[in-house]
Order: sequence, then C-alpha cells, then structure tokens
Amino acid sequence: MSLETPMKIRMLQRKLYQKAKEEPNYRFYLLYDKMYREDILAHAYALAKSNQGAPGVDGQSFWGIESQGLEGWLNGIREDLRAKTYQPQAVRRVLIPKSGGGERPLGIPTIRDRVVQTAAKLLLEPILEADFDPNAYDYRPKRSAQEAIQKVHKLLCEGYADVVDADLSKYFDTIPHSELMQCVARRIVDGDMLHLIKMWLKVPVEEWDEDGKPRVSGGKGSTCGTPQGGVISPLLANLYMNRFLKYWRITGRSEVFRAQVVNYADDFVILSRGCAAEALNWTRSVMTRIGLTLNEAKTSIKQARRERFDFLGYSFGPHRFRKNGHEYPGASPSKKSVSRLRQKVGDLLVRQNVALWSAVRDQLNRILRGWANYFGYGTRLMAYRAVDHYVYDRVRYFLRHRHKISSSGFTIFSDAVVFGKLAVLRMRDVHLGRLP
Repeated sequence: MSLETPMKIRMLQRKLYQKAKEEPNYRFYLLYDKMYREDILAHAYALAKSNQGAPGVDGQSFWGIESQGLEGWLNGIREDLRAKTYQPQAVRRVLIPKSGGGERPLGIPTIRDRVVQTAAKLLLEPILEADFDPNAYDYRPKRSAQEAIQKVHKLLCEGYADVVDADLSKYFDTIPHSELMQCVARRIVDGDMLHLIKMWLKVPVEEWDEDGKPRVSGGKGSTCGTPQGGVISPLLANLYMNRFLKYWRITGRSEVFRAQVVNYADDFVILSRGCAAEALNWTRSVMTRIGLTLNEAKTSIKQARRERFDFLGYSFGPHRFRKNGHEYPGASPSKKSVSRLRQKVGDLLVRQNVALWSAVRDQLNRILRGWANYFGYGTRLMAYRAVDHYVYDRVRYFLRHRHKISSSGFTIFSDAVVFGKLAVLRMRDVHLGRLP
C-alpha cells in the first residue's frame, strides 16, 4: 500500500489549506463525512501501519487485522463512523525512560483508533497549518528539527545572544481541554468532528500497577491533557502552543524585547538582544494565563557570548577554531547527545548479544548513520572523533570476547580492520564525505 498521498486526497487538502489561508476567519463545516471516504480510510491505515507501533488495549496487531481481512475491517470502521456509533477504546499507557532521568508516559491507542485519528488529521492538518506561526517547527509538514537548529544558530550569529532557554512542565499532560477546544472551534464548526476530538481527549488511560493489576485514569472527568503517542495529539499540541506564539506576534514582543522565538514541541528558546529577563517574565505570565507552567528547574537565562546552552541535542554558544583559538558562535552535538549515542552502542555490543556479526554490524551502522544524519550540521568533527574512538573500543572489546582472544586485540582488530574489512561506519568518513 503506497504512502504517497493519493491525488484526490492531496487536492482536497490543498483546497482546505488555500481556503484557510485566504480567509483567516472562515470556519469549516462538513468535514466529518469525508473521514469515512474509502480512499481516506485506506490511506490512513497505510500511514498508521508505516509507523508500526505496539498494539493497544485490545491486543490487535496489523498482522492480525490483515490475516482476518483488511477490507472488511475498514468497512466496519466506515459503518461505525457513518452511523456515528464509533467509540474510542482506552489508551494503553507505558513509561519510556527519559535521557535525563525519570520516565515519560506514552499513550498507545488501538490500531483502530490510530486509523480514525489519522483520517481526521488528514482533514484538520491543512486547515490548522494555515494559522501556525512560522517559528514552530515540530510535527509539521515540510519542517524539521534541523531547520529549527539552523534558525537558532543564524540568530546567534546575528547577535541575538541573550537567551531564554525554556522548557514547559508536563506540557502534553496539562493542556486544558476547554481552552483547547475553543482553539479548535475557531476554525472547525462541524459538530461531529468536534465530538470526535472531545472523545479522544476524554478517553480513559489504562496502565498496570506493580502488582499486575489494571489501573484506569482519565475518562470523562478529566479536564486536561492529550496523551503523547496519539496520532492527533501532536497537532492539538501545536495548536495550543500557537496561542502563545500568536500572542507574542500580535503584541509585538519581537520589537519590544528585540527577540525572536524558536519553538519545537514543548521546548522553545527566546533569543534576544539584551532583554532576556524581560522576555522570560512576560512568557511566565502568559503561560500561567493559558494554564501552562514553565519548568523552572530547566528554564534559565544564558549569555551565549560567554556560555553555551543546549537545544534539540545541539550545544550553542562560544566555540574555538582548533588552529588559532579564535572564538566564534557555533553549534555542535551536545555532550548529552554523544553520551546517549555511547549508551546505545554500549547496549548493543554486549557479550550476551550472540547474533551473527553481520547482523550486529548492520544494526550498529544504522544507529551511527541515523545519528550522523541528524547531527550533520555545524561544528561536529570533535564529536565525531569521540564517537569513533568509543565505537572502535567497544567493537574491539566485543569481538575479542566473542573469539576468546586473550590479548588486547589491537593487532587482530586494528583501527584499519574494524573500519575497513569489518565495515563499521567511521564518523570521520561521514564528515569528510568519503562514503561510497
């Protein structure tokens, strides 16, 4: 099933976007009936499947759906939507370890609900996208973290060096439902579509306690939060964050504070020319008014001419040329990002991993290539070298124990052998463009 958006759906999305862009006050109706169009549901399923993901509370997998008959399964969804009898099931909550410690709750809807949410997103996204601020980069078509990183670096080089390094506390869990639905209703007046969104916001969350007993939270009594992991959640999160960005823009804060905001999901930085403290105080006040809270432990003001700050895995601020020591405002992979990669490599290259070397190497190279693709901007040679040294040591250690070699292995598994004959990806070669 192709992931390319079918022409009829693409034309519909283009019309919705153009209408929204040309008429900022227009409110859309008659969207719900398009959700159960055969082509939209089929494409929604293909998109959901491409993201894979674990089963929800019903335990149903993509393989199980297709083995029983995909066409009949989609027809069942279509009839439920048409008859307006569709009801979402509970979201399965799992806890994912965070790189900085602690755990992040992730909500996993059933595949059925993921497909319906994707169908809704195909219709809602082009409408809401027309209103989004250009300084928001996450969960948006044709935008990426790399663009946000480049924007921050560009502003830094232009002298916006007084920085508010901000973080919202439990953003996805604290978005107020009532205010969020008001944001949706400014553009959408289709009552059936609004009802769907309300149901997804109020869906119960199921998790298991330490004794293996199910525990249910949320439900109709919940007043805030949209589960991370839901297909529709990132779009709704962007919509609510746009309240802050829009208010910043219409009140002329860029001129008042001589500053610009760069936003990515629940992380954002404000880069200013000498007004960081004033910008932070204003931001704290506005966030409180819209029901959000800054994480004060992770929010700070940095003087980027003298000290670095981290954003989206990069470290921004003063760097030095190796040859002459000249200082310049740079961007490089942060120490935390290098440490996380080392952890992934170390977790793979353990004695207990008995897979064939070719499989281990291919998985290792996928990890390294993915990291290099993301961290392909700015000053990166020193980080790449540090990764190469660590990878070489771990591979040598791994193979020395696998082949029961009593020596240190520097001769048998030399640098040339590991990155040559054994075909482990060398980051320095990536940096120098030496890859075939």
